[in-house]
Amino acid sequence: MTVKLVVVSHSEKIADGAVELAVQMAPDVLILPAGGTDDGRIGTSLERVMAALEQASDANSDGTVVLTDLGSAVMTAESALEFVADPSSVLLADAPLVEGLVAAAVAAQAGADAAGVKEAAEAVYRPPAAPQHAHEHRPPEATGDFELINQAGMHARPAAKISGGLSGMDAEVTVNGADGASMTELMMLGAGKGTMLHVEASGPDAVKAVDYLRGLIGAGFGEP
Repeated sequence: MTVKLVVVSHSEKIADGAVELAVQMAPDVLILPAGGTDDGRIGTSLERVMAALEQASDANSDGTVVLTDLGSAVMTAESALEFVADPSSVLLADAPLVEGLVAAAVAAQAGADAAGVKEAAEAVYRPPAAPQHAHEHRPPEATGDFELINQAGMHARPAAKISGGLSGMDAEVTVNGADGASMTELMMLGAGKGTMLHVEASGPDAVKAVDYLRGLIGAGFGEP
């Protein structure tokens, strides 16, 4: 069983498209769109959100995480929670819809619990940490250098797998200077096939994090 995801958008097409993208990253995760109104207009439907939450709860769920687009979608999702048998099993993520959904889906695919999936979605929202002064610099506790071997390089799926996997670890990780927990920063590296990725990690899970990236990058992220 995995955590289920519900996507609440003002547009049915946006919800469906976001789900279509996320499913490519996480084929074993149930991701349900709840976009647009019942009569096909732009807006949100309480009934559609309630139906999606009910379907998620009926699927032997380990919990459900909801992602939304605009403010009133949050209100609709919160209203729907009042009708859920176990509201504590549903978490609302404060995250950008598409990027947060992809990160959440990857985390769910990897077996994270609902809190971990929500954390993965919200991690893409965080600004990069301020650089430390030279005298405050702490040497990394684990490092590694790995070559990108997949044909497409550091595109959305690899970035999501890295950030989603690291979000559940107690470690601060950089990849060529970018925050390893930020899907956006990883994609902005523009790293193509053959690029060497220098990984630095500190914290209790530093070695675990580097080993995770060693296996992930070495396997080409499961891509050609």
